[in-house]
Amino acid sequence: MSYCLVYVLTDKEEEAKKIAHELVREKLAACCNIIQNVISVYEWKDEVCEDPEFLLIAKTRKDLFEEVKNSVIKNHSYELPAILMLPIEAGLDDFLNWIGKRTKK
Repeated sequence: MSYCLVYVLTDKEEEAKKIAHELVREKLAACCNIIQNVISVYEWKDEVCEDPEFLLIAKTRKDLFEEVKNSVIKNHSYELPAILMLPIEAGLDDFLNWIGKRTKK
């Protein structure tokens, strides 16, 4: 089985929590971490912006990425949310197996 982390940014803690709870409840992710105090510097509509954001990291399987992505889009307020899949090359076997058992079949 192949595993990945899904990286998502949002500007509201409540939105990050809503997305995380939905992913875990629907068994699209085994666990989500929300990291606060992320500062993002980016260009948007020809302007350089700097904003505080929350980083959500979902632990899941690669084959669930499309469903994870669609769930995030459905629950996200951004016009263009950052949703990135980062493959897990290696990890503690017991932990990876736990991800597999906690996500939908």
